Amino acid sequence: MAKKVVIVSYYWPPAGGPGVQRWLKFVKYLRDFEIEPILFVPKNPNYPITDETFSAEIPKDITILKQPIFEPYAIANLFSKKKTNKISKGIIAKEKQTFVEKLLLYIRGNFFIPDARKYWIKPSVKFLKKYLLEHSIETIVTTGPPHSMHLIGLKLRKELQIQWLADFRDPWTTIGYHDELKLTKKSQEIHRRLESTVLQTADQIVTTSFTTRTEFSQLTSKPIEVITNGYDVEKFSSSSLDKKFTISHIGSLLSERNPEILWEVLAELIEEHEDFSKDVQLQFAGVVSDRIQRHIQNAGLEKYTTYFGYVSHQKALQLQRGSQLLLVIEINAEKTKGIIAGKLFEYMAAERPILGLGPKDADIAKIIQETNTGTYFLYTEKEKLKMQILSYYEAYKKQSLQVFPIGLQKYSRKALTKKLAELLHALH
Repeated sequence: MAKKVVIVSYYWPPAGGPGVQRWLKFVKYLRDFEIEPILFVPKNPNYPITDETFSAEIPKDITILKQPIFEPYAIANLFSKKKTNKISKGIIAKEKQTFVEKLLLYIRGNFFIPDARKYWIKPSVKFLKKYLLEHSIETIVTTGPPHSMHLIGLKLRKELQIQWLADFRDPWTTIGYHDELKLTKKSQEIHRRLESTVLQTADQIVTTSFTTRTEFSQLTSKPIEVITNGYDVEKFSSSSLDKKFTISHIGSLLSERNPEILWEVLAELIEEHEDFSKDVQLQFAGVVSDRIQRHIQNAGLEKYTTYFGYVSHQKALQLQRGSQLLLVIEINAEKTKGIIAGKLFEYMAAERPILGLGPKDADIAKIIQETNTGTYFLYTEKEKLKMQILSYYEAYKKQSLQVFPIGLQKYSRKALTKKLAELLHALH
């Protein structure tokens, strides 16, 4: 008989972006491993991005519990809807912040701890406590961010003595944007205390990166497993590669994730090689910050660049498979070396060369190298980066630009779900 597990998640279709995909895919396969998932999600969420195509992947007869949520973003919209949406997407510009932006960040960081979904904690605990008891369910999962979801799990774990798996899609206090929230010392301490309590109380912790597991292991003795994001086996009609030498980035590209050396290298290659200037095409699918667009323009790359804006997941996959080269870019900072963008795994499955840029000893570098799916550079390696792009271009001209991946199967969504199911069955 399948084990029933309640999964508490803020993101669920029609939410778009990477946050929704992890648990949508787990739910898609959990029944294959004797786990019956029951979703608990908000009824009226404030999703900054939506993608209706994800709804088609929800199992038809799955139980989905929905409860109303109050989010202060509705009040913040009275100040500036555009700026509020940017902040809710994680777009925080460090330069030229207006008074309204500074005020919203200060309020977000210090009045809504751990995040703006904190008002869903109390009613959710009340509803789920009753539901879990009535249906004799003894296992719950919470996935964050937003980390308010983990506080729901914390309270239920303490009150009902049920088994609790806490899934961290991103770190908590070491996440990249945390330093931009204008936190007071008191607020910082509250975040650290909540993080520590969650990590010391959950029966099983799951992270998406090896670096985050290492960080968390300093804060708790509870078992921690790494289950990365992954790729799904998608059925596509055969599609040909782009005629142009397309260099594509799929997903949000926020202000601090700005590889200026890449724009400089591309500008130099365009100046030095006439054929390259005729063939190259930069492509961006997703939100690209104004700051990065200005840098691209200042580098003289604007006429070589296409901005698609946000596209459906299906369109994103098609762009990946048609591109000559795929970009994965991370902020050049110690605190980001454990961030593994979900798109990395879809890039690998697309079997197009990956060009990575980021900090030293990054998890993404290890995965790219391990799977033989591309190359990775530090922000200081300008000449090496330039030579590699030129090498990729020469292979493109010879129609021989390709990669030969190794060991991708362990990153398939079904293989990852099997690992998750084993953890859930072990909880009792």
